[in-house]
Amino acid sequence: MSNPGQAGANDSTYRRNAMIKSILVTVVCVLLTLICLVPIYILIVNSTHTDTALRENPSRFFFGSALGENMNTLTNHLPADARKALVRTARQYAGTFNLGRGYLNSLIIAGCTTVLTVFFSAMTAYGIVVYDFKLKGAAYTFIIGVMMIPVQVSSAGFVRFMYSLHLINNFIPLIVPAIAAPAVIFYMHSYMKSNFPLAIVEAARIDGCGEFKTFMEISIPMMKPAMAVQAIFAFVANWNNYYTQNMILKNDNMKTVPIMVSNVLAFDKNVDYGVNYLCISLSILPIVIVYFALSKYIVGGVALGGVKE
Repeated sequence: MSNPGQAGANDSTYRRNAMIKSILVTVVCVLLTLICLVPIYILIVNSTHTDTALRENPSRFFFGSALGENMNTLTNHLPADARKALVRTARQYAGTFNLGRGYLNSLIIAGCTTVLTVFFSAMTAYGIVVYDFKLKGAAYTFIIGVMMIPVQVSSAGFVRFMYSLHLINNFIPLIVPAIAAPAVIFYMHSYMKSNFPLAIVEAARIDGCGEFKTFMEISIPMMKPAMAVQAIFAFVANWNNYYTQNMILKNDNMKTVPIMVSNVLAFDKNVDYGVNYLCISLSILPIVIVYFALSKYIVGGVALGGVKE
């Protein structure tokens, strides 16, 4: 017979160890959260201070009262009684940062590419998982191989090809290639292998449902968690895509937020740190809002993707 006292001591030790582990995990999670959020908070706070205040103390933790002044300087909508120094500083930003135009252009590119990326990647992954054909393994291997090629390797040829097609200063070269997204296909393929029951496709075929209808009405609803996760990542990646956009878009009316931010930060004379912080804050504000609003889908999608039925 086991000793009741020893069993109680073991139980107490187990609870104590579990409590210590829980505390350590909580502390680590809190630290990681602070590491991620504090820089964003400081960035937003600094955007409400003047250049003079930031030169005295570049890391402030309390909001200032210069948000309107910085916004006027950045967008060049200066009040009639603006100081001469403020006018001189604002002149360098003239025509560089158009908030409404930049948001609209970035939203068109990021929104369209997100839809195309998620839809066609899901369709490709569905075809590889559901159908059996001779080059199935080779096709998937090729897709994974393409994923390993950096964008910079093919960028020169891509830009030259777009020049030959007269598609410079056009959104098409930034949207249509999003159909081919090897990394998203890889994730969708892994998700479907773990969570997608092939028997339901066979049942739909027996009931007379067409292949495309089966994909649209049966498969897509079952893939919503994975599609939501990849939609968030695709939107953020294309919103921040400065490299490709800067090669294709040369017209001021077609420039996106990353290009405008880069142009503002490139000024090395009469630098206004308050304006620079505000510029960066405005560029990341939409994706921060989208990420926090849809973060529950990321957690749910990752959890479902890690469970093998």
